[in-house]
Amino acid sequence: MKAVIMAAGKSTRTYPLTLTRPKPLLPVLGKSILAWQIEALAPLVDGVVLVVGYRQEMIREQFGSAYQGIPITYVEQLEQRGTGHAVLQCADAVDGPFIVQNGDDLYDPGDLARLAAADSAALAMEVPDPRLYGIYETTDDDRVVRLVEKPTEVFSNLANIGAYKLPLEVFDILRETPPTVRGEIELTSAVHALAETSGFHVVRTRGYWLPLGYPWNLLDVNTWFLDHCLTPGIEGEVSERATITGPVYIGPGTVVRPGAVIDGPVYIGRNCTVGPNCWIRPYTVLCDKCGVGHASEIKGSVLMEDAHAPHQNYIGDSVIGAHTNLACGTITANVRHDGQNVKSVVGGALIDTGRRKLGAILGDHVHTGINTSIYPGRKIWPNLSTRPGDTVQRDLME
Repeated sequence: MKAVIMAAGKSTRTYPLTLTRPKPLLPVLGKSILAWQIEALAPLVDGVVLVVGYRQEMIREQFGSAYQGIPITYVEQLEQRGTGHAVLQCADAVDGPFIVQNGDDLYDPGDLARLAAADSAALAMEVPDPRLYGIYETTDDDRVVRLVEKPTEVFSNLANIGAYKLPLEVFDILRETPPTVRGEIELTSAVHALAETSGFHVVRTRGYWLPLGYPWNLLDVNTWFLDHCLTPGIEGEVSERATITGPVYIGPGTVVRPGAVIDGPVYIGRNCTVGPNCWIRPYTVLCDKCGVGHASEIKGSVLMEDAHAPHQNYIGDSVIGAHTNLACGTITANVRHDGQNVKSVVGGALIDTGRRKLGAILGDHVHTGINTSIYPGRKIWPNLSTRPGDTVQRDLME
């Protein structure tokens, strides 16, 4: 059996992080989302089909023709015309029932195994607010009656979470499916058809589902993995005058200098430099080649590869892009004075992030000037800089 992972989209809602990489390559404990996905599928399938498009060369370079012994086939989706259109491109790449899943969500391996054992089915999770999702109405034996996108009438709390087990006949259904008003062919249309003809069921989740719809969700996902998937260990060089408490992983080639304090859970990748005299607080992830220097404090943040906070920085609840350098005195504010949730602009609209604490989201290759202060929830696009003493009150996009 094959698994199809849809990884072609541009992911504009996660800008600026996905201006320079496809969303499936965002890091979770130093490893890409896509790598975690393939590893979860490995016991269930004999090959993975990746539907690629946006910045596909980065995915091809990282995964090649096989990943950890699992053969990889690439199918190109030249136009992003919906999930059904993406699956339709794979008609010649699968030869029997197959799994399909989103390329930017993480699913519990046990739930995927139960899905793989089913016939025509989809994973479904009970959610507190059904109005935000596609919702299944089912019979007592979990046979699908209908699937309604963001219903105004609450008739069920079983949400569609974007993972399916589909028969080959789905390709004929998709070929006959008319595009929506947006010109897209949706996979949910095929689910409706299967439910009406041959039958379609839900497999209720027992484990986790971690979607990544907005840039700050990267913090949520890494926090969950730090709590549940971190394997503590020290493979780097740690000074006797450093202090480490709680579960911590420190990768090979990393040097932790005197006076550094690391309070787990924390993940630190390969060839990083930590200290002297800095504080790495819980739920921080430092990807490979990161640097945190004298008097810097990092709390609940993700620093992508080769990002640096070299001296007198406070980085709280933030995502710092690859190859970014924070000049001395750069501070990310992460709490509103009125105690309300932090808001952030996405696609021109100001939205509630649902987080009381959220710092900055910085793209790749950002350089701040000394004593830069950044308001909560603000974003800086890749390759941009601030001047000494700047206060970032609005997103910097040009």
